[in-house]
Amino acid sequence: MMRRHVLMMAVALMAGAPAHAAVEAAGPAAPPVQAAVVEWNAEVLKRDPAWFASAEARAVADTVLKYQSAEGGWPKNMSLAVAPTGQIPAAATNTIDNQATTVPLAYLARVISANPGAEGAAWRAAFDKGLDWLLAAQYPNGGWPQFYPLRGGYYDRITFNDDAMVRVLNLLREVESGRAPYAFVDAGRRERARAATARGLDVILKTQIREDGVLTVWCAQHDETTLTPAWARRFEPPSYSGGESVGIVRYLMSLPDPSPDVIAAIEGAVAWFRAKAITGIRVENFVDAEGQRDRRVVADASAGPLWARFYDLETGRPVFMGRESVARDSLAGIERERRAGYSYYVDAPAKLLETDYPAWRRRIGRPV
Repeated sequence: MMRRHVLMMAVALMAGAPAHAAVEAAGPAAPPVQAAVVEWNAEVLKRDPAWFASAEARAVADTVLKYQSAEGGWPKNMSLAVAPTGQIPAAATNTIDNQATTVPLAYLARVISANPGAEGAAWRAAFDKGLDWLLAAQYPNGGWPQFYPLRGGYYDRITFNDDAMVRVLNLLREVESGRAPYAFVDAGRRERARAATARGLDVILKTQIREDGVLTVWCAQHDETTLTPAWARRFEPPSYSGGESVGIVRYLMSLPDPSPDVIAAIEGAVAWFRAKAITGIRVENFVDAEGQRDRRVVADASAGPLWARFYDLETGRPVFMGRESVARDSLAGIERERRAGYSYYVDAPAKLLETDYPAWRRRIGRPV
């Protein structure tokens, strides 16, 4: 589902030039103007606020608008800073997967905030349309599907995978706050965002898996009706998630005034992570005798803890699954293509346990 591409583009700096056009030289003897390189992913949002007032940032915003669908969402796995050269594939658009829609909305908000005035009318209209799409996509129970309008199959599941729903909730919390760069959002939409985040929190608490009544973690996707752990792709089974659950816990820890239910959810997940840590191994990338990229697990007493991406719902043990959807008990048991192309082990829970959790305990006034 998630392949974190770093997508690069050249934005023409001359006024009025389309984003994909070559920059003309100033004269016969003048060298060509060097185009700036803009990276299209969530990192672009961390640029200095002053940059969003620049001609370069405004040109990128104009290009972002060209990718918005008639429904209001944006596509995934495309650099929205490069002008489209053909029709945008319908199968890729109207999604929250792989930072789609949330990053375009956050980017437009920064450009709108940095460029007040009539020139931002088109950006504002696109932002409002995109936010309306995001709010309409939410299920009444609080979850978000991967795509909207719904298209069937695992795309309709409540999607925690790759932090998709967490990114939506973080965006909506910023919108509802009314603080920069979202101060321009009208009161009605801010209130709808507030209600949506409340429903989102509710479904997070309801989908947390209980084992003999004890709170544990979450699956990467949950059924949109029953809220039970659900299949995603053929190699992503219903399971305890050692990966996506980290983002959910961090979101819960970010809430300013956690309720007893939120505190219990965090404590239950932390206890599960502690119990499921795997020590004494590391995952090694290598090239096999045929020149193919591969991965293997090797013993290493000095290695930091790891967690499996999937833990079996019945046994609680790590499970590895390739495209044939057969559960294996080791990484070596699945095909090379999946071993090398997908992360079956993660280390993100380590920072959660060592740094984030103690800081959260101190913040809410509890002993570490």
